[in-house]
Amino acid sequence: MAALAIQKVDDGVVFTVKIVPGSNSPTRISGLLGEVLKIKVAAPPEKGKANQCLIDFLAEQLGVKKNTVKIISGNTNPVKRVHISGMSPETLLKKLNLDKSNY
Repeated sequence: MAALAIQKVDDGVVFTVKIVPGSNSPTRISGLLGEVLKIKVAAPPEKGKANQCLIDFLAEQLGVKKNTVKIISGNTNPVKRVHISGMSPETLLKKLNLDKSNY
């Protein structure tokens, strides 16, 4: 069974996301690829639109302010490292509904 790999850091958590930009459906989690969270985003991969869509989506799903969600690597790559300030690994899994092994 796959599980999201989450790194606990002093001020929150870091995890890896693979985005699929330009989805015809609303932005959504589409599953796990090994230890990586796969998210289909509605925005196209141009001028940072897909990255902003990812930040907006994660902030909404996690119930946090957008400024607590940061892409720390992979700005021009579909695979990104994301940092969420002030969150524990357990809370992240629960808020993303990954604590029940849905994927």
